[in-house]
Amino acid sequence: MITLYGIPNCDTVKKARAWLESRGKAYTFHDYKKAGADPQQIERWIAAAGLDVVVNRKGTSFRALSDDDKARAADAASAPALLAAKPSLIKRPIVEHPGGLLIGFNADDWAAALG
Repeated sequence: MITLYGIPNCDTVKKARAWLESRGKAYTFHDYKKAGADPQQIERWIAAAGLDVVVNRKGTSFRALSDDDKARAADAASAPALLAAKPSLIKRPIVEHPGGLLIGFNADDWAAALG
């Protein structure tokens, strides 16, 4: 089972969904805007991939954070709660699949992991 986490209007999420659909890959889409984000799951993603990979520091949402929140985003202990409260700070998309975790969209990496 493939689960894709993201925000539907994100261009990268749109590319990822189109990639999955063009290859006939069944997946479940978890919309952060409608279903929220789980801090315990975010904690597992950080443990698996690293804080720097999970936190989207390039977006306008990160740049708009207060200095205190930027410090929270840089701390693995406090980041999960912040990212759950502000899911636009999570790098998109995140895909959980039977073989592991994919963060961000790279067609070559996805082809290698998902076939």
